[in-house]
Amino acid sequence: MRYLHTMVRVTDLEASLDFYCAKMGMTEVRRIDNEAGRFTLVFLAANEDIESGKAVKAPLLELTYNWDPETYTGGRNFGHLAYEVDDIYEFCAKLQAAGVTINRPPRDGHMAFVRSPDNISFEILQKGESLAPAEPWASMANTGEW
Repeated sequence: MRYLHTMVRVTDLEASLDFYCAKMGMTEVRRIDNEAGRFTLVFLAANEDIESGKAVKAPLLELTYNWDPETYTGGRNFGHLAYEVDDIYEFCAKLQAAGVTINRPPRDGHMAFVRSPDNISFEILQKGESLAPAEPWASMANTGEW
């Protein structure tokens, strides 16, 4: 058995691609527009998987956009998606500068949480050892749910 992808439904494809690609740093690797089914599937890979040539076999994130408007509830019912980064402070600062709320700041130098435009919870983890606590993160309070 091989893990293939995680699917999340999105209500605004452009806002979602802005979040996942422009802000989170993922790359679109495949897109399927299905006119008969009236949906678009966009498959995203983490940049490190692309750089290492693993994008074809790497676990992917599948964004499912249904062309007919729908309301989705319980976006957190599956838990969260987790990604590791080289420098959690730098990554969170970049997200924050791009207008993303850091719901659970990386006070411990190891873990943070943010949410997508559709309230999908993302756990951001420090690659390797935790970084030493540093401001402004060490004293920053949680915001909203994560």
